[in-house]
Amino acid sequence: MIVWTLFLLAVIFILALDLGVFNKTPHIISTKEASKWTLIWVTLSFLFSGVIYWLYTTDYIANPDKLKPAVASMKFITGYLIELSLSVDNIFVIAIIFASFKIPQKYQHRVLFWGILGAIVFRGLMIFFGVMLINKFSWTTYLFGGFLIFTAIKMLFSNEGEDFHPKDSFIYKTLGKIIPITSHTDHEKFFILNEKGKKAATPLFVALIVIEFMDVLFAVDSVPAILAITSDPFLVFSSNIFAILGLRSMYFFLANMLAKFSYLEYSLVAILAFVGLKMILHDYIHLPEWASLGFIAVSLLVGILVSLKFGKEKELTDLE
Repeated sequence: MIVWTLFLLAVIFILALDLGVFNKTPHIISTKEASKWTLIWVTLSFLFSGVIYWLYTTDYIANPDKLKPAVASMKFITGYLIELSLSVDNIFVIAIIFASFKIPQKYQHRVLFWGILGAIVFRGLMIFFGVMLINKFSWTTYLFGGFLIFTAIKMLFSNEGEDFHPKDSFIYKTLGKIIPITSHTDHEKFFILNEKGKKAATPLFVALIVIEFMDVLFAVDSVPAILAITSDPFLVFSSNIFAILGLRSMYFFLANMLAKFSYLEYSLVAILAFVGLKMILHDYIHLPEWASLGFIAVSLLVGILVSLKFGKEKELTDLE
């Protein structure tokens, strides 16, 4: 319990430092700044795998699956890479939401900051219940595996021209029935008084709520995917949180370059199908942890390389 407490306190401290020091004054996040912070978060995540190794050599953390330290570290990195790769679609949706509600670039970081807090809570709850279901009802492993394969197939045959319109979403229409919504903004404020003198939600708050709702939908895919790697609560939660913490900087780094990574979608399909099959066949096939990590890493690398080589040609073809 001490490790959990220290980890959560560290996350809170990092978030407070982020908003209170590094981003105290709202500003436009440049590609250079975003790439620097993306590198920092990725580096910290891989360094934390060393902390995982140390923790699992001691009695400071519960080890329900009796994992060896090296295996625990690899499971953490594998879970982190899965969550990070599945975040690409999330980044695309966030970009659409910001564009739809005309959120100024210098206030986007603040919206994402508060979105991170909500994501941590929701992911924590989903992980808790997911681990509980797997431990109590072993058959849910097959259910999660089947769902991931279904998601992979759906992603493979989805219509690329199908657009997401935030203002037509159920959450936007429902929010409008609960509180007045205004199109006006006042710096980074989430609420202001409208023409009738009533408190109204600004586009920043509306974007935040829609992003939170979409994150829950994406977590329905990502949480079972990580549970396919391990049901160890701390490994699942910590790998998830590190990926979420790095999501903001990765958004500003990739938001304007998503078209260049058009083939990365197929990597995500391969990863989801792989972890889904792994869950379904876990009683018959036992892959070593390095094999799972290697498959996911190679899938991402191939997707990135193919996108960089052919992505520009595909983008030009789509414009014609």
